[in-house]
Amino acid sequence: MDKFTTLEGVAAPLDQINVDTDMIIPKQYLKTTKRTGLGKGLFAEKRYLDDGSENPDFVLNKPAYRKAKILVADDNFGCGSSREHAPWALLDFGIRSVISTSFGDIFYNNCFKNGILPIKVSREDLDKLFDDADRGANATLTIDLAKQEIRGPDGGVVTFEIDQHRKHCLLNGLDDIGQTLEKKSKIDTYEGKAKAERPWL
Repeated sequence: MDKFTTLEGVAAPLDQINVDTDMIIPKQYLKTTKRTGLGKGLFAEKRYLDDGSENPDFVLNKPAYRKAKILVADDNFGCGSSREHAPWALLDFGIRSVISTSFGDIFYNNCFKNGILPIKVSREDLDKLFDDADRGANATLTIDLAKQEIRGPDGGVVTFEIDQHRKHCLLNGLDDIGQTLEKKSKIDTYEGKAKAERPWL
């Protein structure tokens, strides 16, 4: 998993509440177990018209937001069914952080396991960030995980809270396997001791 330290980029505004995981990645894209290639399906039912062409009105199809790294979303983002493909699709598109007032619990947890930083902010701060995001490519946000800050293009700063264990994992690029490997020396010591004490196993 790639480390998440500081992220600077364009933030795309998705001003819609209750964006569920089926909207993030529709069910027809769930046949794969690969984490790559899902970016094309991200918000597919919003991004594409019935004939398969791009919907010019959808935010990620607009020139200013085609390379967005941050998504500023409204309340309860990632609600609905449990599907890890949702953070996979965001990551494959290039989005490393989602900012909202609240998230679906399973989606929120899955983000951390896949190197995406979900940030919870107050309604007042979200409105400020929506204003920044509405300015498109002329206004980038900078997210500093170590300092727990979001810096706006005009020097404004929004601070956020995060569980310190999850922060450690993101800063060091540790998924569940990586966390286990951090304890490799202790595991090896235990295995060696167990083998010596019970050689018949």
